Amino acid sequence: MATFVKRGRGWQAKVRKEGWPQQSKIFSSKAEAVDWAAVIESEMARGVFVSRTEAEGTTLAEGLDRYRDEVTVHKKSKDQESKTIEVWKRSDLAQRSLASLRSMDFARYRDQCLREGLAPATVRNRLALVSHLFTTARREWGMEGLANATQGVKKPRVDNARDRRLPGEEERYLLAALDDPGDGAGNRRNIWVPALVRLALETAARQSELLSLLWRDVDLVRGVATVRDTKNGDDRHIPLSNASRLILSGLPRSVGGKVFPTTASALKQSWARAVARAIRNYKTAGGKDEGFLLDLRFHDLRHEATSRLFEKGLNPMEAGAVTGHKDLRMLKRYTHLRAEDLAKKLG
Repeated sequence: MATFVKRGRGWQAKVRKEGWPQQSKIFSSKAEAVDWAAVIESEMARGVFVSRTEAEGTTLAEGLDRYRDEVTVHKKSKDQESKTIEVWKRSDLAQRSLASLRSMDFARYRDQCLREGLAPATVRNRLALVSHLFTTARREWGMEGLANATQGVKKPRVDNARDRRLPGEEERYLLAALDDPGDGAGNRRNIWVPALVRLALETAARQSELLSLLWRDVDLVRGVATVRDTKNGDDRHIPLSNASRLILSGLPRSVGGKVFPTTASALKQSWARAVARAIRNYKTAGGKDEGFLLDLRFHDLRHEATSRLFEKGLNPMEAGAVTGHKDLRMLKRYTHLRAEDLAKKLG
């Protein structure tokens, strides 16, 4: 049976039933306490009761901390996901208990993020993280009665498909800017980036793969570079063209064994400076295209390189063996052949 006791400004409800652990919770009004007790008694009577005590006593921030320490730490993307967790912990929902959160709370959070200009993909990633937190808490942390409050929330539509290539003189100006020893503002050129960009265009390798590549995994005689533990979780053997071998053979050997002993942050800075320098040089030379190089990302080099593989005559299976794509549908997203090149093949 249920009992209700006045506690300060609130009411404490206690439910005792033979064969079940005692349940207790404090509410701001007696009506809320009575409603809660009625639900608990009904579930016990039907044999479907699952304790919510731990979920009610764990805030979203506390759950995120535990998730980071037990789950995130084992992921390749742990650094990025840890930053996302810190963003969540600064949200208005962070101090709410897991059991108190509802779909409407996350729907409002979604809408607020979109109003602030966050990309739909970013919002989806944030919701996906918390969704997996709920799943982990229910399956592995003993919170069997915890419902996944994000499950019914409509995710923002994402259209990540890009057909960005390097038309006209963009590649020439970009590579020239990368080779420039400085930008006139005291910024020294990162000596590794020009070769890294050129190798990306030759191999269609991801930025992370190139930055983790070790000399011991490069065989210039056989013409194969092996990237370990890729995004897909497997080692991958990349065939090296003659141009790729020439690029690699011209590099100095670093003490640490990395082919490109630089960081993603340093690459990002060098890339931004080179693109800005290339745009200035283009305009100085009389270029009129206002969109010249403006939206080019490093990852677009993979798109460009993949498209070139098809233009060289490789079939989808062969191209996939080079790029590492296991899903041919994903490979198609990266592949946009120039219409004028196809016209030449048609005759």
